[in-house]
Amino acid sequence: MAGILDTVDQRTQLVGENRLEILMFRLAGRQLFAINVFKVQEVLQLPKLTLMPQRHPFVCGVVNLRGQTLPVIDLSQAIGMRPLVPGPNSTIIVTEYNRSVQAFLVGGVDRIVNMNWEAILPPPASAGRQHYLTAISKVDDQLVEIIDVEKVLAEIVPYNAKVSREKLEDPVLERARGREVLLVDDSNVALSQLRDTLGQLGVKMHIASDGLKALNMLKAWADSGQVMTDKLLMIFTDAEMPEMDGYRLTTEIRNDPRLRSLYVVLHTSLSGSFNDSMVKKVGCDNFLSKFQPDKLVDVVRQRLMLDEVPAM
Repeated sequence: MAGILDTVDQRTQLVGENRLEILMFRLAGRQLFAINVFKVQEVLQLPKLTLMPQRHPFVCGVVNLRGQTLPVIDLSQAIGMRPLVPGPNSTIIVTEYNRSVQAFLVGGVDRIVNMNWEAILPPPASAGRQHYLTAISKVDDQLVEIIDVEKVLAEIVPYNAKVSREKLEDPVLERARGREVLLVDDSNVALSQLRDTLGQLGVKMHIASDGLKALNMLKAWADSGQVMTDKLLMIFTDAEMPEMDGYRLTTEIRNDPRLRSLYVVLHTSLSGSFNDSMVKKVGCDNFLSKFQPDKLVDVVRQRLMLDEVPAM
């Protein structure tokens, strides 16, 4: 697998075209699982593992990787499957989510596949591991389950949705009370964080689990004659979602005269440096990494302040 991620810069061309690349791997059986390549820093053989006292049951230990200490999480056990036994020939996937870096112990890496988001579908209600899946797909007629890593990490280190008192006392935020926002995300954990944080501002929230559902919702409102900038204060959208990603959703919004003036915030666990360039490419108004309640409120305040800027 050496060099598997060397060409990641070329993959940025996929974004905005409703395409992605997934890294497929196995855990404790033959079932294929996957995560987005953009979350992956590298794939390598497990370095020397150091055990820690009173560690979380899903954490095998820590490794030192080029001077950085990383927790190693048994991804199989974390999603309710048989635990993996770490050894000198074990494989880890080093990932970055929400500005934190961690390694996942896996049974073995399969390959990278280039896909269209339209081929990535929500998991069926009957899926046994639905609790830990954000999506499913098929590759060569084999089912691939895409893991909700945000949920796994939230169970190990619970997220904080509480906004600091100083932020909430800002009089500008009073203007958010009663306003409507649209939240677009396929992760229940991320949606819960958004709801818990924004609920402290007294806003009314509409929910869509993917970009296509969100676009259809927006168009239905516009078709009914509603002025969209009057109806919605702003939209928070994830980047990765089944059927239509957040980049494509933003592009579609900007291409519709009735929607193009809406304030769109990319709210994602993908790396900030990558998203800064993609925000400009697809026309988002702002970018925010997930699970930062005070910064989330700051973004709402920035949007409210725009109402005070006189039109040119």
